[in-house]
Amino acid sequence: MVKKFKPEFNKVYFINKYTLFHILSGSGSIQVDFKNYTDWMDKAIYLEKGQYIKFLSDDFVVRTIEFPSKHVFDNRDVRVLFKHLISLGYINFNECTDCQKYLSETVFETNTKEIIDASLKQWFWQNPFNASKNEYQVIFDIKEVIDQEFPNHLNNEDLAALFRNNGYQAHALVKDKLGVTLRTMLDSKRLVESKKEVVFSDKSIQEVSYDMGFKDPAYFNRVFKKRTGYSPTQFRENFDYERKDPFVEDIIQLVRDHHGHERSLAFYADKMNLSIKALEKKTKDRMNESLGRLIRNEILNTSKKLLVEDIPIKEVSIQLGFEEPNHFSTFFKHQTGINPSQFRKEKVQENTPFL
Repeated sequence: MVKKFKPEFNKVYFINKYTLFHILSGSGSIQVDFKNYTDWMDKAIYLEKGQYIKFLSDDFVVRTIEFPSKHVFDNRDVRVLFKHLISLGYINFNECTDCQKYLSETVFETNTKEIIDASLKQWFWQNPFNASKNEYQVIFDIKEVIDQEFPNHLNNEDLAALFRNNGYQAHALVKDKLGVTLRTMLDSKRLVESKKEVVFSDKSIQEVSYDMGFKDPAYFNRVFKKRTGYSPTQFRENFDYERKDPFVEDIIQLVRDHHGHERSLAFYADKMNLSIKALEKKTKDRMNESLGRLIRNEILNTSKKLLVEDIPIKEVSIQLGFEEPNHFSTFFKHQTGINPSQFRKEKVQENTPFL
């Protein structure tokens, strides 16, 4: 099913079917499974059943395509789009002409196989982990085992033994291609699922610990706090799943209104009637992001909009409160890896109509 909608600010959207998210417009960050992402623009993002997404702004417009489970996994290659390894699974939308054509010309098309096929071709062309197709199959076999077995506290030897018959050394392959260990992947999966159980269910912490394969709830509490900095109870309170505390909406609106001329944390602390330390802590607790990073992200998003609108670089720097244009250019390049002129040139090329 294809639909276009304006998501609510800071609302949790649970993924009940394998779904493509094409973000048409918006500013700020998105959050998927407790991680914030600011680099969602120009990408088509694929989310798996069981994940969630939040939009940390009120101006997003999103197109989604839901895929029936059977159709998605008829082809095992399709896992590369949905079953995320160390970050979000995505394709670069602007580099995929077939994807652009599909989403612009067949918005209400019920047969969604074309967009899957085009995305797969694009993903393997991108080859994000510089692996062969056979190696990808093994890596995703490993990921599926981790997704199924994470509550059983498998050790590295257990995991490696499951794949030894394939002729691959699982530890070496994952470390070489993904830059992480099997233990890291296993622990990360268990932590994400533990967080979900803590904040999205009304289970007691003891029940959650047993569901996650811990025989001792006290040990679960220690492990959870070591990995997150908070006890499970504190984490549940800070996430504010039911949005009873308007803090997130208030601080984002404040940053949006004043980022062009205010960088001082003291200014924002005064507006929120909190000390700087309390504001920084609460921002980190509620948003998994520092206040300084929120301000920088907003400056960057605004600068990109102005550059695309062909506003002179000098004028952009003035509007965003930089003393000199070269200060703005340095900031922009540090955040994006390219200077403002290069960014504008690339956007002009991307917006040139394709044949």
